[in-house]
Amino acid sequence: MSAFQNKVVVITGGSDGIGKALVDQFLSLGAKVATCGRNYDKLYQLQTQHSSRPLLIYTADVSNELDCKNFIDQVIKTYGTVDVLINNAGVSMRALVKDLAIDTLRKVFDINFWGTVYCTKFALPYIIKNQGTVVGVTSIAGYRGLPGRSGYSASKHAVNGWLEALRTELLDTGVNVMWVAPGFTTSNIRNAALNAKGESQGESPMDEKAMMTAEACATHIITAIEKRKRTLVLTAQGLQTVWLNKLLPSFADKLVHKFFFKNGELVK
Repeated sequence: MSAFQNKVVVITGGSDGIGKALVDQFLSLGAKVATCGRNYDKLYQLQTQHSSRPLLIYTADVSNELDCKNFIDQVIKTYGTVDVLINNAGVSMRALVKDLAIDTLRKVFDINFWGTVYCTKFALPYIIKNQGTVVGVTSIAGYRGLPGRSGYSASKHAVNGWLEALRTELLDTGVNVMWVAPGFTTSNIRNAALNAKGESQGESPMDEKAMMTAEACATHIITAIEKRKRTLVLTAQGLQTVWLNKLLPSFADKLVHKFFFKNGELVK
């Protein structure tokens, strides 16, 4: 029997990419799943796909505190508790700091950082009672600032630090707090990334063919949750970036700059 049989798993941003892959896999493992997103049509398609399984969908914007509270309230009304919360909803950005509108930075933080805080705060009493798990899907950018992604990098650093503090506070409770850095993964996050003005750029500058699939990433995350790991850094490139930044930060600066720039222009 699966370790997640009849467990209540809450996943934010479950209509696309890694979030959707997590929904699919947890349902196949016998979990009761709840997910939220801003696009009702995508959520409805997901629910239709799993019509015979226990899946709660809820339209919510995680940057809105009341939406997060109402979402968790609906989860409790439907399932009675929360065993696992995966804060997956997020938005990226692509613009140089000199061109960037302050409101774009604020929007990225509201979704990536505050969305994690809101949902975790409202679900936490139930997770503590069940000695469950809180997960933050962050990024390699949460370990190493990436050019053109200043707001994204800052928000993911903030999430990592906040979850690390929470984990330390809860060490004696039996709750596991984990943060995951997927590395470059095939998903919609780059297509939906914000430009300097805070508008969706609508296309990805990255070649996604060689990237880890969302499904493979979800499998790694589920295994790490079952093993109650502290952190999970995925892809060889991601691990290399994290360790180089720790051991040889100035050298990492040069390598990261070379990766993202060509002839002085941001290309990725």
